[in-house]
Amino acid sequence: MASNPVFDRIEKESRQGYAGFGRSGAPAQQPTAGMASTDGMTSQQLQDLYNQPSAGPVQTRRLTIDDVVMKTAGLFAIVLVLGAVGWAAIERAPDVGMVLLLGGIAVTLVLGLVIAFKKTISVPLIVLYAVAEGLFVGAVSRVYADAFPLRDNETMFQGIVPQAVMATLCVFAGMLIAYKTGIIKVTAKFRRIVTMAVIGYAIFALVNLLYAVIGNHAFGIGGTGALGIGISLFAIGLASAMLAVDFDSIDRAIAAGAPEKYSWLLAHGLIVTIVWLYLEILRLLGRLRSN
Repeated sequence: MASNPVFDRIEKESRQGYAGFGRSGAPAQQPTAGMASTDGMTSQQLQDLYNQPSAGPVQTRRLTIDDVVMKTAGLFAIVLVLGAVGWAAIERAPDVGMVLLLGGIAVTLVLGLVIAFKKTISVPLIVLYAVAEGLFVGAVSRVYADAFPLRDNETMFQGIVPQAVMATLCVFAGMLIAYKTGIIKVTAKFRRIVTMAVIGYAIFALVNLLYAVIGNHAFGIGGTGALGIGISLFAIGLASAMLAVDFDSIDRAIAAGAPEKYSWLLAHGLIVTIVWLYLEILRLLGRLRSN
């Protein structure tokens, strides 16, 4: 969940130029044989043709911010709906919790790598990923909400999920404002540092998962102590920095004149980062409440 290779792929293609588009974002020059002939047109007709406004991104099917927003909203809705399904599934059959958790990790990891490195953009795979991710997030959220039961049908982590959701939205809004106002500038050096840190944390996350499952440690390495809280704070900071990189990658893709179909890939990558941020905040709150 920590790694987001989608934007690395988009960044690479934006530097090289997308198929059919130059680096400046203008459509590639078509052969003159394919252009409409102006033979026989009067001078007035030629002038009228010249005065017509040039085709915009919508007419040329180039990527726009509206495309990314709409696709992101659609995928986010799928995650929310399937999250509710995963939540309800554990309530009715608690035994399926571990299946949804481990199965969700495996499926999202495999699908995420396939989507990131597949040469063509597969919308069905992206939608399927959102379905699997929603089930996984719903299951994780329910496990946290039901952990450490107390008396009167209350739990130690009661209310933790709404708090994590609110915190995630606040961090997202804050990073978007900071990026748009120029408080955070995504330079080449910034991007390299964040990318290397994400790769390192992804390796650590896999090791931590094995440690938690094999050793039966709820929060993995560091537990609920100072080390564990420090790890969670680092992960949240890293996920927040990745949001800034995501925003910059979207701007770069739009400026490079990427085809409209890339909106699916951009939306998918952004959802991956948002879910990662939510899970890290959820873990931090769980560690803090366990002290």
